[in-house]
Amino acid sequence: MKSRGEPPLRADAARNREQVLRIAREQLAAGDDSLQLNTIARLAGVGVGTVYRHFPGRQALLEALSSASLTELASRAESAVTANNSLTELHELLRYALARTLSEPGFATVLASPTTVDQDTANQKSRLDRALGKLLRQAKQQGQVRDDVRPADLRRLIAGTTYALTCGPHPPRLVKTYLQTLQSGLRPPT
Repeated sequence: MKSRGEPPLRADAARNREQVLRIAREQLAAGDDSLQLNTIARLAGVGVGTVYRHFPGRQALLEALSSASLTELASRAESAVTANNSLTELHELLRYALARTLSEPGFATVLASPTTVDQDTANQKSRLDRALGKLLRQAKQQGQVRDDVRPADLRRLIAGTTYALTCGPHPPRLVKTYLQTLQSGLRPPT
């Protein structure tokens, strides 16, 4: 992903980048999460150097694929902070995040990863964590969430729940059960 302040990509470079992203999405949707850059280059009809110029590795490619979802999740978390019922908003945010990670292969990996390659990804994760931190503080002050849960924990729990669900068929009933289990686990111990 180009950082802010860098010149826009030439039209052919932008087309190549979008073609690589399209092929990578198709590979993930087909169940191939290896994202071998050489294979993606071949399938996209571009040189390997072109792929590496845009995405220096698998993590950079995953971050680019997840950019819009991460930005949307951060925006939703910021909106949730301004609502009256922190717990309801937190539960809705978890529901949305789980639905998004289940529908977008690779997004859970980006959420759970402790490091980032792209500065925009780092910025969006920081933005998400700040909003989650505020939401958690509000819910903790109201006695609705356990004291030891941090924003990074929520990101990892979403990713872990996604992984558990994708280990086999995950009909809506099972997704609901896992989500409710995750939500219940956030309650303070009695």
